[in-house]
Amino acid sequence: MAPGLLDLVNLTTWAVCAVIKLPQLVAVLRAGSAWGLSATSLFLELVGFLVFLRYQVYYGFPLETYLEYPIIIAQDAILFYCILYFSGNAKRALFYAVVFWGGWYILSLDKVMVDVAMYLCTFISATSKVVQLQLIRQTKDPGQVSALTWGLTAYACASKLQTT
Repeated sequence: MAPGLLDLVNLTTWAVCAVIKLPQLVAVLRAGSAWGLSATSLFLELVGFLVFLRYQVYYGFPLETYLEYPIIIAQDAILFYCILYFSGNAKRALFYAVVFWGGWYILSLDKVMVDVAMYLCTFISATSKVVQLQLIRQTKDPGQVSALTWGLTAYACASKLQTT
């Protein structure tokens, strides 16, 4: 890919990732419900993102290769809290925050831990999507699932194949 085009794809990926979860958040907040969204799916997605980010930081990769992940993680954390809140489980948010922080710390203790976690990262991320799709299939109703968010995610994934 030409260097100028590669830079453009990289910039658009960052721009998309800056707002990737906003359509989903807006749908949930407007509806006042997280119906159709799987907390388990989002939990697994957050785990996958945190593992990937930790791996990148641990090995000192250039910021440009993972700049969008802290932004996506922040949006996912807000969405996860909304799911907990609207399902009546907001009190569990602190527990999950401790789990994520503890996992972040534990991954940095040993090279083998971060390597094994990264090896499992694709499986974890794929599982998160399967769990969400199973919920949609089971309920026969997408609820508050945002097609725009899924479309933006597909673009971001496809563009990362070209830019990394």
